Amino acid sequence: MTSPIGTAVVGIILAGGEGKRLFPLTRDRAKPAVPFGGRYRIIDVVLSNFVNSGIYKLSVITQYKAGSLMQHLARGWQLAPQIGHYVAPVPPAMNLGPRFFEGSADAVLQNLDVIENERPAHVCVFGADHIYKMDVRQMLQFHIEREADATVAVIPVPAEEASGFGIVECDAEQRVTGFREKPSIARGASETRLASMGLYIFRAAVLLRAITADADLPNSTHDFGRDILPGLVDAGRLLAYDFTTNDIPGMSEHERGYWRDIGTIDAYWDASDDLVSVSPRFSLYNPQWPICSAYYPSPPAKFVFSDREQNRFGIATDSMVSEGCIISGGRVNRSILGPRVRVNSFSRVTGSILFDDVEVGRYARLRRTIVDKGVVIPPGMTIGYDAERDRERFTVSEGGIVVIPKGAKLD
Repeated sequence: MTSPIGTAVVGIILAGGEGKRLFPLTRDRAKPAVPFGGRYRIIDVVLSNFVNSGIYKLSVITQYKAGSLMQHLARGWQLAPQIGHYVAPVPPAMNLGPRFFEGSADAVLQNLDVIENERPAHVCVFGADHIYKMDVRQMLQFHIEREADATVAVIPVPAEEASGFGIVECDAEQRVTGFREKPSIARGASETRLASMGLYIFRAAVLLRAITADADLPNSTHDFGRDILPGLVDAGRLLAYDFTTNDIPGMSEHERGYWRDIGTIDAYWDASDDLVSVSPRFSLYNPQWPICSAYYPSPPAKFVFSDREQNRFGIATDSMVSEGCIISGGRVNRSILGPRVRVNSFSRVTGSILFDDVEVGRYARLRRTIVDKGVVIPPGMTIGYDAERDRERFTVSEGGIVVIPKGAKLD
């Protein structure tokens, strides 16, 4: 394809969300900084999509508990500033007065200097908390060729799930004729609806005009999905880009159209479980479209003990095991282990996600459990087998996933 990257374009990554529904994983960090896939953070997905697409001017707007997110960006996302390439964290500057962001559009409005300094023709405004692969150049080319004021990426979702998304209606030419944020859909409704993916491309002048006008509206929530995009519908130059047409180098048809909004513990667990499938729909193993991240030097993972007499084996099956892990006589199945996890003898870890530096004591058993950083599971402890007991001690999701917060002291 002919690349439109010669046209000045910048990326604005909205990474300031509090992520209340992911609590306690967001107790100490912003949602985009939550670990994912063992050694990555959620924000690595959107940043990798931009960099793999050849878009290297990226500003990350932060707000809520951004310390670990900014550290991650500093350690893992230094591009080439000598030639104008950057991933720049943008904390609240309060350019419009002593207040935090009042919505996604207000977050961009308060940081217009970031855009104006580059004088781009087009601005990509993308959320930071979804799991997907996209060649942004293809969406940008669609946007430019159709001479759109703005373009929103869309994906079909079952009608019964429509109330959780911004729902887009469009004509045969993909012009948006209606945009409703989280509408009520009759229960049992059939077929599908087009959902906004929270990925937008604007002509820079249109973006500036729209968010500036919106700032003066007393009843506005200053949100892209609720206010800005619906306000562009009548002009007839808001377009819908079909995400399922996007092609990634090295992608199989099995992977096409994969997108997950991991806004809840259950959705996060489901997306993580996808990764350990034999043929994952979101593959981390495509060298033509790598997911990049910060690198922290650790030795290779190690599996020790093959003691048949005591039935003591260090084994991991259908799992992802990060660098620095030691599976020391324990058994791991369908799980994801972050860096430097230790699983000690005779323990069992099943369908679980263990973040960095977790240690599982001897004879402990974990099932459908997410364990945040630095937690030590005492020897013999059982988690994930007694729902009533688990709810007394920990956070348990609607789907029964147990979550143990960062640094928790267990006994």
